[in-house]
Amino acid sequence: MNIRIVNKSSFPSPSYATELSAGLDLKANIQEPVLLRPLERALVPTGLFIALPQGYEAQVRPRSGLAAKHGITVLNSPGTIDSDYRGEIKVILVNLSNDDFEIVPGERVAQMVVAPFTKAQWEECDTLDVTSRGEGGFGSTGMK
Repeated sequence: MNIRIVNKSSFPSPSYATELSAGLDLKANIQEPVLLRPLERALVPTGLFIALPQGYEAQVRPRSGLAAKHGITVLNSPGTIDSDYRGEIKVILVNLSNDDFEIVPGERVAQMVVAPFTKAQWEECDTLDVTSRGEGGFGSTGMK
């Protein structure tokens, strides 16, 4: 599948790191470092604009290395880019650690996965079918 991209960043367009990678790395298109203090969030521009085919979305997800090593994650994870959105892709990063974190120009701040989606159509009714789980949620199926 081909996706149209306008790259106004200072960096090459996203590419897959390996043949079997699902996500494309998104880089911070910033001119100078941005300091992210504990519990602070920042809207990080990528300089990328895309046109997805109808029936597809792009999901913006955290990078596992940033999360595990530094406590940096995508706040609205996964963020959704709809197929009719034409604005710049930006990433909402949050620092969940106790330490300051510096985002440097070109830093890989998130990954983007392109995926198909299904549009739901509501069928309104008065009751739902009965299941063994019923209304149980939030840990009702146990820890093991």
